[in-house]
Amino acid sequence: MLRGADTSKDGSLRQTRQAPAVLDPDIPSHTRFPRMTAPSASSPAPSAAPSSGRLASLDGYRGFIMVLMASGSLGIPEVAKNLPDSGWATVAPWFDHVAWAGGVLWDMIQPAFMFMVGVAAAFSTAKRLERGDSWGAILRHAAVRALVLVLLGVLLASNWSKLTNWSFTNVLAQIGLGYFFLILLTRVSTRWQICIGAGLLIIYWALFACWPASPPPAASTIKWMQPHDVLSGFFAKWNPHVNAAATFDRWFLNLFPRTEPYVYGGGGYQTLNFVPSLVTMLLGLICGERLRRKDSSRTKLRVLVVAGVALMAAGLVAGIFVCPIVKRIWTPSWTLWSGGIVILMLAAFYAVMDIKGWKRWAMPLTVVGMNSITVYLLFQLSGGWIRETLARHLGADWFTGPYGPMMSRLGVLAVIWLLCWWLWRQKVFLRI
Repeated sequence: MLRGADTSKDGSLRQTRQAPAVLDPDIPSHTRFPRMTAPSASSPAPSAAPSSGRLASLDGYRGFIMVLMASGSLGIPEVAKNLPDSGWATVAPWFDHVAWAGGVLWDMIQPAFMFMVGVAAAFSTAKRLERGDSWGAILRHAAVRALVLVLLGVLLASNWSKLTNWSFTNVLAQIGLGYFFLILLTRVSTRWQICIGAGLLIIYWALFACWPASPPPAASTIKWMQPHDVLSGFFAKWNPHVNAAATFDRWFLNLFPRTEPYVYGGGGYQTLNFVPSLVTMLLGLICGERLRRKDSSRTKLRVLVVAGVALMAAGLVAGIFVCPIVKRIWTPSWTLWSGGIVILMLAAFYAVMDIKGWKRWAMPLTVVGMNSITVYLLFQLSGGWIRETLARHLGADWFTGPYGPMMSRLGVLAVIWLLCWWLWRQKVFLRI
């Protein structure tokens, strides 16, 4: 999610009296941090945002996901290893990626991130049309934004390389690869959006299902997995490094300059993930269009809950009979299952913040959510530097011992949050 406000050309931040711009590649520029006041007894129940109005729950939801990411899982998996007989071992699996099939809380960060791009696209596109922008201007803007996101993804992937690392599995690159098509789909009806999304998933499934079976991946290439994580039978077509998308990358990525030929990528992530993850963004677009309608807030909430539960159920059934639920290659079953979960998460924030009007509690999240691209780039580029700096000036003793990893992650999170708070106070939001 990415969108923001003005900075000077030299990168310095300046306070402006203009309305703050928003920070997602799709967040409508009217999104502002509201005054947090509890609704009075005589006030009417808050209703959903108008066609291009702000959606407080989207700020809160985005902030929650960004705080979760910037927390670095609070070092809980490392603490659990340091204290194997403690209760931390029980919760640790929820704060680390699964080896291959399945999913936990930590695996929901990227689908939620991409889903909210779609939700925001519904509002931002409507706003641009209302102010008189032509479709040509909207599509040109989308094309430029998509290119910038892809290049940012490559930049982040190259951060620890001697040369440019032409990899497109970073979340920003994945959003960029699908973003232009997402904006194109704002022009068609919901029925067509659903049909196109279903068609993409069917085609993507057929590509894997019809691909010739391959031997299991070599153990040396999947060191993050245990032998029991390797799939067998028909589902073996979705194993890491031997699936259709991996074969595509061995051709596609070797078209770019490389120090050595590409054979397989770390973690089993593939470029073609952007096809089914476009469907995740499309789910967000459909939900955003629903939230823009003039229906009552409770009707909208009911639709979100029903859709979320239905998609979760469909994903679980597909995970048993159609293809495994694997985030790293964004299988159709993962798209449906995770899509249901992220919709239910939005429904929860919508019920609390937009229907009940309880917004004050979410201020720490909203401050982060309104500068999400800043948070993402800071965490990716400066997280290690912040940890080293804190240890240097506060003393390494703070970050050693069984709870050292947790203290270190909390320190990074605190620094990033304070910067976001300062930027919000200055009404400065990074724009792409």
